[in-house]
Amino acid sequence: VQLQASGGGLVQPGTSLRLSCTASGRTFSRSSVGWFRQTPGKEIDFVAAVRYPGSISYADSVKGRFTISRENAKNTAYLRMNNLKPEDTAVYYCAASTSIISSAIPDPNRWSSWGQGTQVTVSS
Repeated sequence: VQLQASGGGLVQPGTSLRLSCTASGRTFSRSSVGWFRQTPGKEIDFVAAVRYPGSISYADSVKGRFTISRENAKNTAYLRMNNLKPEDTAVYYCAASTSIISSAIPDPNRWSSWGQGTQVTVSS
């Protein structure tokens, strides 16, 4: 599956943003989808994932603020980000995999398909 992330931008602290991850291919509905983020000079970090067929997990840093969802009819997954903070500034990537176990979800090396990143900058 090929992925394309979009929706990033420059926003002020406390505001919201929704990222989209659009997939091509027929396996999206049976794929787990995850969001990761990376800042310059740092490792890529897990943000959120919806594991097929439906369990959801979040990094502690975004729990209660971010919501991951998917719309299989549109081959699209979303990351709704509320109450954004300057520390959320990063390049955000979406990833997909047709076979990933729960314990492997936070490990970026276990995801098979990646989209290009979309920059999110939170600044006043």
